[in-house]
Amino acid sequence: MKIAIVSKDFKSITGHAGQARKWLIYDLSGHQAGAPLPAPALIELARAQVIHNFRDDSPHPLDGIDLVVAGSAGDGFIRRMKKRSTEVLLTGEPDPAKALSCILAGEALSPKRFDITTAFCKLHDLFSRH
Repeated sequence: MKIAIVSKDFKSITGHAGQARKWLIYDLSGHQAGAPLPAPALIELARAQVIHNFRDDSPHPLDGIDLVVAGSAGDGFIRRMKKRSTEVLLTGEPDPAKALSCILAGEALSPKRFDITTAFCKLHDLFSRH
């Protein structure tokens, strides 16, 4: 399983996934229960690769990701990721390691925090090509 986490600083889970350029990518395909989490790959997308801007006409660095974890995401982002067979999980948990531990243990994550930009995204998505 590959999990991508939105992170503006490569240290914490942040919001606005559709505009995110920085991502932590955890490859947990060989992970054993109780073992320490592997170090993430750090990915910084080019402006044209940001999901909000991406044309969906070529391969993307987030292809093959099973789950995206973010503080917030608009409906357009969620729809576009679903087309790529990727689920999106929104949370208020700021710590990537804690969030991953909860996910692997099948535990619920902290509820997402209120993010005013999500309201603007919903309005924008109404008129978007996505």
